[in-house]
Amino acid sequence: MEPVTFSPPLYKQRYQFVIDLVKKYKPKKVVDLGCADCTLLWKLKFQTCIEELAGVDINRAVITEKMYRLSPLPCEYLQPSERPLTIKLYQGSVAEKDPCTLGFDLASCIELIEHLETPVLEKFSEVLFGYMTPAIVIVSTPNAEFNRLLPGLNGFRHKDHKFEWTKEEFQNWAQDVCSSYNYTVEFTGVGKGPPGTEDVGFCTQCGVFTRSYPSEGSFTADSCRDTEHSYKSIYNVVYPNLCDGTILRNTVISEVIYWAESIRKNMLEYSQEDETVDDNHSYQASSKSFPSVSNISQETCSTEKQALSDTRGDNEAYKEENTISIPLAKLFSFSRVQKLCGSLDRLKGILSETSQVELNSDSTAMILSAAEDIEEQSEACWDTSCLELGDPLAVCVEDWDEELCDS
Repeated sequence: MEPVTFSPPLYKQRYQFVIDLVKKYKPKKVVDLGCADCTLLWKLKFQTCIEELAGVDINRAVITEKMYRLSPLPCEYLQPSERPLTIKLYQGSVAEKDPCTLGFDLASCIELIEHLETPVLEKFSEVLFGYMTPAIVIVSTPNAEFNRLLPGLNGFRHKDHKFEWTKEEFQNWAQDVCSSYNYTVEFTGVGKGPPGTEDVGFCTQCGVFTRSYPSEGSFTADSCRDTEHSYKSIYNVVYPNLCDGTILRNTVISEVIYWAESIRKNMLEYSQEDETVDDNHSYQASSKSFPSVSNISQETCSTEKQALSDTRGDNEAYKEENTISIPLAKLFSFSRVQKLCGSLDRLKGILSETSQVELNSDSTAMILSAAEDIEEQSEACWDTSCLELGDPLAVCVEDWDEELCDS
């Protein structure tokens, strides 16, 4: 018999199965029980609906080996997300109750239960479905009936497996769970066999459990007090996000300085062109350049270019002696600034409270030097207009990681 192969590899299909359900149900809080090397958590952190991710595993060493991948990327500091995201990792047994596992919308248990002894599995069912009570639970486990299609396999697929269930055995366990804890379940799987083996089922069988009614208050202050903390916190990171007032303010200031410098540069270039026309009595073609904003759509880019080049209206920048004044209304016309501030008054309030920019006497315009050799803004004022969280840098990192896994 020819070896059975899967494309994509089976582990990737399992991860994608969870990701697809996250996209479907859009949970805000997700916990991965038996998170191992945190690969699934790393993939889930890019799902924009999720605001809190947690991972639990009894093996501290396997968690810490690659948990660094869950740290924010440089672009996520430069371009903070609009949504909050917190990631927490715990060392602990899935058969023990801990208040830190309460309040989650979705729990994933990928290739976990087959590693549990029967008494531990019974406690696990009580903890997960009776205590944690997430709205959605995803459980995957090997399908023992598929093993005959795997040449050379003697016994279980992994030396640590305590059992491997047939489809009937898995479904009986799942139905017992549903009747005991008021859940319903749908059965499916990943990893199809070759043609003619449809009766065997999937290589990995999956159960998607849905709570039949809202939780009756298991996530309460009383339940937290009644249960001692049995898990040990290993990792806790809060991603930079615009819900943080300080980060929002710094992002607005950086964005404003970027566009103000772009306007100043264009005005100085036009001034040089005018001098050339006066000196040579001939018109020189404009070589004006616009800032590169690679992640803004073509339509938006066109609008921003027009905003830079438009010389009409009462809100345009103007030069007086050795200074250039840029009305805040002009800066607010840029889409990114509008999105960050929401109103011109809020923009005015943010800029009035910082020493990084200079405003005129009535705080209606930003003042810059008209000198051509003006020093660049401090390094704190990063160019945040050229990056988008998750695009494309995060994709590049993910592609690199996938290639590493394949090797």
